[in-house]
Amino acid sequence: MTPESVFFYLLSALALVSAVLMITRRSPIVSILYLIVNFFSLAGLYLTLHAQFIAVIQIIVYAGAIMVLFLFVVMLLRLGDESQLAEPLSYRKLIAVGLAVALFLEIGYILGFRGSDRYIAQAANAVTIGTVESIGTEMFTRYLLPFEVTSIILLAAIVGAVVLAKRHIE
Repeated sequence: MTPESVFFYLLSALALVSAVLMITRRSPIVSILYLIVNFFSLAGLYLTLHAQFIAVIQIIVYAGAIMVLFLFVVMLLRLGDESQLAEPLSYRKLIAVGLAVALFLEIGYILGFRGSDRYIAQAANAVTIGTVESIGTEMFTRYLLPFEVTSIILLAAIVGAVVLAKRHIE
């Protein structure tokens, strides 16, 4: 077993543990912190798969911007009394638990009873596909028109938001 695969399995275990801890915590702030741990472990998994660009975007966009937004929303809601969030045991929860158990049994069956084609060979250029250089080259050569159209649409949305906000203030 290579050090890269050991690192991959450790990050996978960290992602699974942090996901379980995230959904089982009562405090929303603690859940958000476990979600941040999950995002960083996913970024590490992307790095072990040689997808540097996706790993960086995972940290900047999700662990940075979206988690700050979640944290602000939770703090604005002022969820002091957690007893209001509790639901009584219902048939929906029983069905959800049953479906989760069935899903894990199916995943165990698939992983346990596969044939000899356990690992599929990588493509020849798999290491270079996820780099920032290759994505930048594709974006600014082959996909330049869609990239520019997207930037114009985002600019129009920003101008529209400023106009609507200004009109609302006046």
